[in-house]
Amino acid sequence: MLTPKVIITCAITGAGDTVGKHPAIPVTPEQIANSALEAHRAGAAIVHCHVREPKTGKGTRNVDYYAEVVERIKAAKTDVIINLTAGMGGDLVIGDGIHPMTFGGGTDLVGPEERLLHVKALRPEICTLDCGSLNFGDGQGIVVQTPTQLREQARLIKSYGVKPEMEIFDSGNLWFAKQLVEEGLIEGKPMFQLCLGIPWGAPVGPETATYQVGLMPKDAVFAGFGIGRWQMPMVAQMVLLGGHVRVGLEDNLYLDKGVYASNGSLVERAVKIIELLGTKVASPSEAREILGLKQPL
Repeated sequence: MLTPKVIITCAITGAGDTVGKHPAIPVTPEQIANSALEAHRAGAAIVHCHVREPKTGKGTRNVDYYAEVVERIKAAKTDVIINLTAGMGGDLVIGDGIHPMTFGGGTDLVGPEERLLHVKALRPEICTLDCGSLNFGDGQGIVVQTPTQLREQARLIKSYGVKPEMEIFDSGNLWFAKQLVEEGLIEGKPMFQLCLGIPWGAPVGPETATYQVGLMPKDAVFAGFGIGRWQMPMVAQMVLLGGHVRVGLEDNLYLDKGVYASNGSLVERAVKIIELLGTKVASPSEAREILGLKQPL
C-alpha cells in the first residue's frame, strides 16, 4: 500500500572519495548548509549531513564544522529536519599481508561517547545509528560497530533526546536493530534506512528491498536508497513498498548518464517520481508527525 505522504531525505555530501569525481561536491560548512537548503527548497523534508575538512575534502568528526552547518541551516528560518550522521569513528583498515595488526591510514576507531560528541552538543532531531559491521568496499577497510558499542550508542542517543535512524546495510543489521527495539533502547516508532548496493552489504534490487521490508516491525517507519544508477529506481521501489526515500550526492553523482547532479536536482527528480506514482511528498511538519518527532518551538 502506498503511503499517502512520502518523506524525502537528501544525503548532502557523505564522507566518500567523491570530491575529485564531481565538480561541485559540498565540502565547506557553508557549501554543505547551502546545498541542504537547496535540497529542502526542492522538496526534501530531511537533510542528512556529514562534514568534511575544507582543505582536503576528507570526512571528519569535527564538532565545530557540524555546529556551523547546523547554525547556517537554522539561520535560514526553515522548518527542515536536520539529521546528522554518527557513522564516523568506526573505520578500521587492516594491514597488508602478514601484518594485519599494522592498521593502515584512514583507521579511525573511537568509543561510543566520542562518536556522538556532536550529537550531544547540537541535539539534532535525528542522528544515524549504523547497526552492524561491514566489509566496506573491495580493499582492506572494515566498518566496525559491535553489539556492545551499538547498545551504548543507542542508550546515549536516547539520553540526548534524539531519534536514531537505524542504518541497515544487510539483513543481520536489521535483525540486530529489531533487537535494540525489543530491548527498549529505541523509543517511539522505530526508524529504519535500508542502504542497498554498498559493497559488500545488501545487494541493490527489488528482491532485497521486498525481503527486508517484510522483516520490519509493524509500527516501523522505513526508507531506503540505492547507490549510483540505482538511486531513482529505488525511489520508485520504496514508494511502491509503502516506504520513504533518500537521494543525494552522498550516494549518487549523476542526474542522467554523463550529467552531473546537484542535491536540488536529485530531489526534484524524486518528487516527480513520487507524484507520478500517485502519492504526495511530505512537508517537514508532516514528516515530524509520521516519525513521532516533537514540533520545534
